Amino acid sequence: MLERDKSVTTDQKALALNLDENKYGTIVEIGAGQEVARRFFKVGAAAGTIAKTMSAYDMKVSDSIYGKAGRYVSRERVEQMARHEYKLCVDRLEDVRLPVCTFFSYAATVTARSYKGGNECHGWIALRVQLRPKEEPCEIICHVRMLDQSNELQSEALGILGVNLIYGAFFYNTHPKWIIDSLNDGLGSDRIEVDLILFNGPGFDYVDNRLMNLHLVHAWLTRAVMFDPEGNPVVPRDALYKRPVMVSRGSCKPPTRVHRDMENCGIRQMDTIDGLDPKKIVSMAEISMSQLVTNDTVDDRDFLSRMQLASTMGFYVLLSDYVRYFSLRSWFRRHTQEPIALMMKANDLNYLFDRKVYEGLEGGTLEGLGKLFADNTSVLVYPNIKDGKVHGLEDVQIPESVELVAQQLMRNKKLIACKGYDESILNISARETTRMIESGQSGWEDALEPSVAEMIKQQGLFGYR
Repeated sequence: MLERDKSVTTDQKALALNLDENKYGTIVEIGAGQEVARRFFKVGAAAGTIAKTMSAYDMKVSDSIYGKAGRYVSRERVEQMARHEYKLCVDRLEDVRLPVCTFFSYAATVTARSYKGGNECHGWIALRVQLRPKEEPCEIICHVRMLDQSNELQSEALGILGVNLIYGAFFYNTHPKWIIDSLNDGLGSDRIEVDLILFNGPGFDYVDNRLMNLHLVHAWLTRAVMFDPEGNPVVPRDALYKRPVMVSRGSCKPPTRVHRDMENCGIRQMDTIDGLDPKKIVSMAEISMSQLVTNDTVDDRDFLSRMQLASTMGFYVLLSDYVRYFSLRSWFRRHTQEPIALMMKANDLNYLFDRKVYEGLEGGTLEGLGKLFADNTSVLVYPNIKDGKVHGLEDVQIPESVELVAQQLMRNKKLIACKGYDESILNISARETTRMIESGQSGWEDALEPSVAEMIKQQGLFGYR
């Protein structure tokens, strides 16, 4: 099995590109200086790679070059930049460069740490690149978050990331996961977060962008990635901004009629919140990364099966590696200040009060619960069948050490029992349904919505034959 050479430094990458006269292009950066271009100039021989560098920082100047955009730090703007500069580069230089030359344009528009501080530090990066001479260009687009606490460090990190991306596109384009893995070279896992990546164009027509975004989590470039109900990767902040969230944690293997009933119960409960517009609620199914990984190998097909079925039911899908509920809640709070409702079954509630979950926190269970139930966050408890009887919030045996805390959470309507549920479907089990599908047993369709059952049959999911 081939392995990527991880020993190549950022400067070595920049110099290798500078010394290759067949790779030539433009670097344009708005925000955080011109750190990518600076990296190439610093190592020497930059004339071999760079046709032009520019920073159209003033908005009016930027508009006069690239046209109007709804937002200046946006995918729309960075695509305008990359495509405009690529066309200029090819139009001006194709006839004077060697026939084997391949062209590229790198564009970035970011908002780094401001002088006053406190702003969201994020940005968009686009690389438009020919993988082979005379071929139509490919495109790689990323959304990034800068985690350093100073403008200087954020700029430095963006410079390293940019060199890694350009180098990766030229040298790892037959292994797109290597391109993702290499983005963190020279950075570590706590300086830059990439929460969306898209590969397009003739050289990447075989790439499934859903799996590339899954790999962002596996490669520790982000803790969570998000998909819309059509299965398209989306930037979490764009999808969640000023919208309430109702999320159900589970396997989605497969999503059953119980998942739909949980959603309906959750939305009805959230509809009682004053001033909340139920039409804005983001209804989400969360899948844990731990369910997809065995011996550090991700089961891509398993993920796609779960995600497609959840999307068929109209859910947004979140793939995350968060184990503790309060960490998941903190992730949501980063993107929206609206109410958050976490849905869980009664038989899973003991996990919420298990002190082992909060090991490592100075305040233990109380600190963890405080972080989870801060501001307008609630946990909705959906019943299950136990010993032939309906088992709900009031039947859960809470550890004595936190029993009074749980009672207070219930009085404050932070821990809420679901009402109006469909008792006739509480005995449906996703695990049992999967077993029936795998063994060829009849009747499993009754546990699922017709569209879900039909997709399982059409695509032969979960061992159906």
